[in-house]
Amino acid sequence: MSLKDASALLHTGQAPDALLRTVGPPIQKGSTVLLPSAAALYDDKQPTYGRAGLATHHALMEALAALEHASAVALFPSGLAALTGAMLAVLKTGDEVLVTDAVYRPTRRFCDRVLRRYGVGVSYYPPRASADELMALCGAATRLIVMESPGSLTMEMADAPVIATAARARGVLTLMDNTWAAGLYFKPLDHGIDISVQALTKYVGGHSDVLMGSAATADSRLAAALDQGILDFGWAVAPEDAYLMLRGLRTLPTRLARHQENALAVAAWLARHPAAGEVLYPALEGAPDHDLWKRDFSGAAGLFSFVLDGWDAPRKDRFLDALTLFGLGFSWGGFESLAVDCDPQFSVRKAHPRFDGPLIRLSVGLEDPGDLIADLDQALRAAETR
Repeated sequence: MSLKDASALLHTGQAPDALLRTVGPPIQKGSTVLLPSAAALYDDKQPTYGRAGLATHHALMEALAALEHASAVALFPSGLAALTGAMLAVLKTGDEVLVTDAVYRPTRRFCDRVLRRYGVGVSYYPPRASADELMALCGAATRLIVMESPGSLTMEMADAPVIATAARARGVLTLMDNTWAAGLYFKPLDHGIDISVQALTKYVGGHSDVLMGSAATADSRLAAALDQGILDFGWAVAPEDAYLMLRGLRTLPTRLARHQENALAVAAWLARHPAAGEVLYPALEGAPDHDLWKRDFSGAAGLFSFVLDGWDAPRKDRFLDALTLFGLGFSWGGFESLAVDCDPQFSVRKAHPRFDGPLIRLSVGLEDPGDLIADLDQALRAAETR
């Protein structure tokens, strides 16, 4: 059939039947999916629209499922979307959810503003609550327990395996924000947690330039609920972003090991510094919850907090402003080091954490640890100058 230019330009130069094999998957882009037959148009067993994910997305989901020891992984456009999407997948009007008081602030905002508006009860529990204490809080309507271990500001750890066992016996689902361990140093599904959520933006992406989240499960019914939620809410991630996440995943073990090494060096130095009070880093010998971390985790992230012992707010601000290698920013898990003042975020908590001075959170990056320590040292000294 001979085609005019207008038709030829539209229908030639399409993808070949077979692609050459490369070490990474092709970035497959498309909203429209061309189906092989009329019968396939309404066959829900296969993708019929690009939003459901194409080759790049499925390669990432396959790799994340291997990491998480999951049977299925759902992708979301941000870590927050993964948390909220996973909750929406399993909650309905009349249900109640128990949420750690240390939860990521945007997740708390969603619980208070959205879940309550649609008739879901929300209660916050102490981050170190035991399984027995949590079960005592469960009522007939309790559907889900949300954990974040360690908490991303105050680093409290939950006894997740025991809580998961107790919850399952009561017919209550469990969800863990596992971004700190990045799916590498702790496997929630192996410990009985029903849904493992990550902000892939952090350590999996690793370069502070792409947003995404994931929810992993080993339960086929929960996997179907997650997929249904993505379909109903219209969530989608770009294929370029999925490719970047998959690229980051390839080097995750190497990068996270360096983050841990650097963070341990910085945390140990701070623990000896007279200006620093308590160091909240579960991987550090003698730190709160160290025994729990050592029992369940195979490694540690580069995120921890420490107290500026007896300092006032102006002195704390002088310290932060004097930092040069540590940027001031709320994210973490990238190659660069960051610092943030935690105290302004505590006002929303049910129980306000009390420390002997301002709490500073550090995300220790991939710089030389000696340089990072030197930066902290000069900033601590600079804060003495009024």
